[in-house]
Amino acid sequence: MNRDLLRDLYAAAAAALLVVAAVVVGAAVEHRDGTLRVNWPPLLADWDPHVGPGTPAAVVVAALVVAYGPSSAARLPWRRLLLATWAAGAAWTWSLALIDGWYRGVAEQLTTRNEYLPVVDRFQDIPAALRDFTGHILIDSPDNWPAHVAGHPPGATLTFVLLDRIGLGGGGWAGTWCITVGTTAAVAVLVAVRALAGEALARRAAPFLVLAPAAVWVGTSADGYFAAVAAWAVALLALAVTGHRPAWTGAASGLLLGLTVYLSYGLTLLALIVAAVLLLGSRRLRPVLFLAAGFAVVPVAFTVAGFDWWEAYRLLVRRYNEGAGGVRPYAYWVWANLACTVVMTGPATVAGLRRTGVTLAGERRTRPAFRLGLLVCAALLALLTADLSGMSKAETERIWLPFAVWLLPACAFLTRPRAWLTAQAVLALLVNHLLRTGW
Repeated sequence: MNRDLLRDLYAAAAAALLVVAAVVVGAAVEHRDGTLRVNWPPLLADWDPHVGPGTPAAVVVAALVVAYGPSSAARLPWRRLLLATWAAGAAWTWSLALIDGWYRGVAEQLTTRNEYLPVVDRFQDIPAALRDFTGHILIDSPDNWPAHVAGHPPGATLTFVLLDRIGLGGGGWAGTWCITVGTTAAVAVLVAVRALAGEALARRAAPFLVLAPAAVWVGTSADGYFAAVAAWAVALLALAVTGHRPAWTGAASGLLLGLTVYLSYGLTLLALIVAAVLLLGSRRLRPVLFLAAGFAVVPVAFTVAGFDWWEAYRLLVRRYNEGAGGVRPYAYWVWANLACTVVMTGPATVAGLRRTGVTLAGERRTRPAFRLGLLVCAALLALLTADLSGMSKAETERIWLPFAVWLLPACAFLTRPRAWLTAQAVLALLVNHLLRTGW
């Protein structure tokens, strides 16, 4: 066994010990005083070994990707590779979701009391609902919004309102939307990596983007949908700064970035990844001008409609501290959140991050590997900033999906991809079969 592989295994083992510590310490804290507010710390889940309709499909998809993913990624024409990545990722995510069955795994996920669908009927008059949105954020306000509605700008809820308006109402369509859109994030990441760091590294990353344990939470949480919107914003910006129709791709990127910050307050940290893309780009001003113009559209539209983003965020911080966020201990979650990230991204990503650090220390700045390493590190910095903020205590296995998808390309640096893909698949299958996750 060579030295680099041995160090990869040490890194993965250390990450596994972090997860074990989070489970053991978390169980003790939750048993003592119940302040963690999760049943199977550090994940929002319950211990419930089970199999379901999606079990055979999940095993087959995992086996096929492990066996044929690396070779197919190396030889398929680029556009067919993008299509294959989305199709395989969708098959993987759907099969994992259906381990819990159609209703529990998909159709009921976004209909619970804390989710978005219960308030769709309160948006019959959308402009009036937007003007009055901040009046229902605090817990003691009249008809206060459910936790997820209050915890996000109204762009998130409006997505499901508009789906309902076009005849795609209910939990089944909402879950289908989140999985269908959410699984395109892998394609967006490949587009960005190819534009910024070259096709060879993008191809090596492709199977890991398909078989990510994060798929457990993409199917079906709204955060999977948010991750895809954010990923396409970054991908289009990467195309713009590398000279691919900079007017159109820059403006489209700005439009999606504007939408992103009206889907989730925390996604303002996407600015760190955007900064990395701009740094890796052509240094031309034109894409930035189109980016700014596109970005202005969504905030202007919501502001004109009567929604005050800054006031809503101020009230959200109050509500967060009045609810579970004010009870959950920062001293535990500031490191246990990272254990959630290990479970979400898998041991291969941990090993890939180790190699990313080595690459940044030893490669010239102009080389593709260095450029990919910089992009990955920007995502890691965004995630760590979210962690230190104290506004992400628990449930980060879904909340941090928009940042986690940008850590997965670090797996392009790994040798023996089939062994690492196997580890990724086994972890996801164990999580989905042994636990009943909150999403």
